[in-house]
Amino acid sequence: MKRSLFVILALLMVVSMVLAGAQCPAPPEPTTAPQPTTAPTTAPTKPKPTEPPKPTTPPEEKVTIRLLSGAVGQELELAKESAKRYMDAHPNVTIEVFDTPDAVQDRLGVYLQYFETKSSEADIYQIDVIWPGDLAEHLVDLNKYGADKVAGEHFKAIIENNTVDGKLVGIPWFTDAGLLFYRTDLLKEYGYSAPPKTWDELETMAKKIQDGERAKGNADFWGFVWQGNSYEGLTCDALEWVYANGGGTIISPDKKVTINNDKAIAAVSKAAGWVGTISPKGVTGYQEEDARKQWQAGNAAFMRNWPYAYSLGQKDDSAVKDKFDVAALPFGDSGHGAATLGGWQLAVSKYSKHPDVAADVALFMTSKAEQKTRAIKGSFNPTIKSLYQDADVCKASPFMCKLYDVFINAVARPSTATAPKYNEVSTLFFKAVHSVLTGSADAKSALEELELDLEDLTGFKAGTQ
Repeated sequence: MKRSLFVILALLMVVSMVLAGAQCPAPPEPTTAPQPTTAPTTAPTKPKPTEPPKPTTPPEEKVTIRLLSGAVGQELELAKESAKRYMDAHPNVTIEVFDTPDAVQDRLGVYLQYFETKSSEADIYQIDVIWPGDLAEHLVDLNKYGADKVAGEHFKAIIENNTVDGKLVGIPWFTDAGLLFYRTDLLKEYGYSAPPKTWDELETMAKKIQDGERAKGNADFWGFVWQGNSYEGLTCDALEWVYANGGGTIISPDKKVTINNDKAIAAVSKAAGWVGTISPKGVTGYQEEDARKQWQAGNAAFMRNWPYAYSLGQKDDSAVKDKFDVAALPFGDSGHGAATLGGWQLAVSKYSKHPDVAADVALFMTSKAEQKTRAIKGSFNPTIKSLYQDADVCKASPFMCKLYDVFINAVARPSTATAPKYNEVSTLFFKAVHSVLTGSADAKSALEELELDLEDLTGFKAGTQ
């Protein structure tokens, strides 16, 4: 975890709780100090064809807005640059951008501590696509601040996902779907003309390339890297394996526990077989950045990751620059691939002292011009439909336009059916899968036990997909 804002806010909350005679656990101990920004380290580049939205009337008094942002890849850097552009047009507004934990469960835990104490110390929160239903009671309706005028530009499904009881509690910032990154040079060298279509093909290709690269002296080379740690990222990866094998979505939209089936068991068992063969044993501790760093160092043939890794892989310091491409993830018995739907939104706290300014900042940072800049510089997928026909976006990140259908047809995690208990559902799921990956349980026993645990937690009955 990161430090500065969370330590300051924790102290403020402790003081307020002592005065009120209440107690609340402090945020988890940060490890590094986030720095607020009033100026980015590099000059932002304005997109050419699209003019940024006209600035609203600046507030007469000086206002400070604090944004809690992600920090995976270039997230934090680009958020700071966007904040600088807003501040240039609004001299009385200072935006302080702070990073938050990469692991979703850790980030949610921090957010909940602020919400439970009704803290006004943070104004804007970057929220996951799976959180609107759980956090809605703490967030303002952005339609009251002008979001209704731009909502139609975004993907309808994402707007609907962020709408709770008729209130738009998050404005989409970028969308995500799991993708397969592959080394084009190595596929050609080892006699392959296209990336794998099935998981069986990936296993074969990964093993052949891995053996060949190790024979040439690279003992650190692996066939396939992915996210195997016990956290939300594993839920995303494992849902892709299960759904692509015809095993359903853990809990169905009509609230049946469907995870205990032969197709799901086979998919998880197959993935466990990768550990120590085509994937390092340490993959069971990997998150997104762990996989990316190994891949970007040139030590993997394939990687499952999110779109953000594309632009980083094309930087001058990358060992795989101009040596890779991106494809849809492979499939199993279902006959079709599956990419878990991801993505993040900006939401405004109802405890903010300046919700009108905070909402204006959120709308600016999620605007078409800002999303275009993020797509070009950071390969963050826009939520604004028209940008997928933008020549500059397609040139900078060709996969976005080529794999458009992957992004609009991604499989959703069961956050709607299980709200407000999705976090507990996901935790049970990724812990069960992780036990199989690490060899402490077999897939059949783990998913049978998971079914019972999910029934107890949700009150739903087991059923077929």
